[in-house]
Amino acid sequence: MRNERGVISLILGIAVLFIFVMPEGIMAKEKQVTKELKKTIDEVVLIVNDEKLKQDPKARREMLRDTINKRFNYDQMAVRALAENWSPRTSEERKKFTQRFKNLLERSYAEKIESFSNGKIRFTDELVKGKYALVKTRVESQGKFINLDYKLIQENGEWKIYDFVIKGVSIIHNYRHQFSKALKKQSFGELLEKLEKSGGENIT
Repeated sequence: MRNERGVISLILGIAVLFIFVMPEGIMAKEKQVTKELKKTIDEVVLIVNDEKLKQDPKARREMLRDTINKRFNYDQMAVRALAENWSPRTSEERKKFTQRFKNLLERSYAEKIESFSNGKIRFTDELVKGKYALVKTRVESQGKFINLDYKLIQENGEWKIYDFVIKGVSIIHNYRHQFSKALKKQSFGELLEKLEKSGGENIT
């Protein structure tokens, strides 16, 4: 569990870099999905650099969370994280899990978001297949380079993130492994309770 949480923490930490690093360059012909991601980046950079909001950390964090959440598809994340354990759930169980999983993710990256302030990002490629897209980026921070891919799905005309992949490691795959392992030893109700009380730090 410790190693799994470490990988997830790393992925989340790197993933949120995209809202704090100033774009070094965009592909010669800016594509639609990349354009929408960049729009979110620009909005968050304005919030981070707002002098008045720097005096009100709570308000700034709420604004950052609201802006970022508009680009995340938590419903897709929840379904994919539970995988085969999603179908047996009632509509109420699904609703509770989705909300608590969303809270878990928010708690996981909230502090990390404010810890990154310098860096550069290059949007290196964009692949689209139907309603799914993959945007590849290369992040430079403190002299290190990391390839980070964003998986997105188009719903109601908007492209939203449903997974991050860094060095071939998917955050959703990691959570899916944790949830699957946990549900072999405990009930779904117990999992929901642990998600609410522990913030997901120890769900197995």
